[in-house]
Amino acid sequence: MDTFQVIVLALIQGLTEFLPISSSAHLILPSQLLGWEDQGLSFDVAVNTGSLFAVVMYFRHELWSMFRAWTDSIITRKQTDESKLSWWIILATIPAVIVGFTAKDFIETYLRNTAVIATTTIVFGLLLWWADRMFRPGFTEFQVGWKKALVIGLAQAMALIPGTSRSGATITAALMLGLSREAAARFSFLMSVPISLGAAILVTKDLLSSGQAIDYQALSLGIIVSFVAAYICIHLFLKLISRMGMTPFVIYRLALGAILCAFMFA
Repeated sequence: MDTFQVIVLALIQGLTEFLPISSSAHLILPSQLLGWEDQGLSFDVAVNTGSLFAVVMYFRHELWSMFRAWTDSIITRKQTDESKLSWWIILATIPAVIVGFTAKDFIETYLRNTAVIATTTIVFGLLLWWADRMFRPGFTEFQVGWKKALVIGLAQAMALIPGTSRSGATITAALMLGLSREAAARFSFLMSVPISLGAAILVTKDLLSSGQAIDYQALSLGIIVSFVAAYICIHLFLKLISRMGMTPFVIYRLALGAILCAFMFA
């Protein structure tokens, strides 16, 4: 890839990873519009790592407090708000891990196509609008509980279907369960850490065993651009979400789904 392609794809990954608009739907647009070839496994690892660094950096204080509380809870058997949240995040990660291991090949073979992505982009966009309009918020992320955490985790597992959007599915489920917009977003972002770390490790393992040539300069640039874009995206999203709600993202998803449908029937 040339420098322009690296920057564009890294920006797409960084900006769409944490917004409820589906990164997979956006990553097929360059190939549709510009005829670009697949960016390759190594670049996927790089930009996902950049996004992971961004969420860890942004929530570094919360994550450190949660980790200390979690380890203390194992040793002392005493639970705090932070330790409970840590356990709920772990529980919420389990469904996606199970589905990822058991259905990975099926998803990659049969569901990674424009028709599926266009459909899920529209359908889950409408679900997001419904959740934002119809359910009354009241809970913070520290009031989730294990049952709600498991439901949100099931939504994260469903988001393995391309076009669904991991953040979109988890925020939708959290809103339906009564979390405020800000709490739903924070819980979704914190959930992304273990699942993104696990995915990065697995994909890196696949990369090392594939013998694929690695362009370290392109990967370094991709990591940096994805990190900066994702960090800014998280900050602005959390600042603005209470005022603007989910409607702008729903409208955007419907428009994107319509564009993808147009490509299918063109």
